[in-house]
Amino acid sequence: MSDTLQPQLKVSFRKSIAMGPGKAALLDSIQKNGSISAAARDLGMSYRRAWILVDTMNQCFSSRLVETLTGGTRGGGAQVTEFGKEVLLRFRAMELKATSSVSAEMAEFSQYMR
Repeated sequence: MSDTLQPQLKVSFRKSIAMGPGKAALLDSIQKNGSISAAARDLGMSYRRAWILVDTMNQCFSSRLVETLTGGTRGGGAQVTEFGKEVLLRFRAMELKATSSVSAEMAEFSQYMR
């Protein structure tokens, strides 16, 4: 399969995308950086956009994926909850399974691309 042609898994819930590659990357970055603003900078997105993605995830799932922390000399920060880590792990597993299940079709489909 081509490096530039990859399937993307997105999980919809009601009218929202509950989880997709961008939200998974944001969760990874929040884990790494310990804050939404640092994660947003790391991914080249605005804080507002990152906050909207976090809020959407938190509203779609039965428990919060990200908790914000208040106070402290450097502000509060944020952390991915244990539930959020589990959701991320399961999403990554589904991505791998989905990609491998369509690899032959993607190779054929890539012939139609420029």
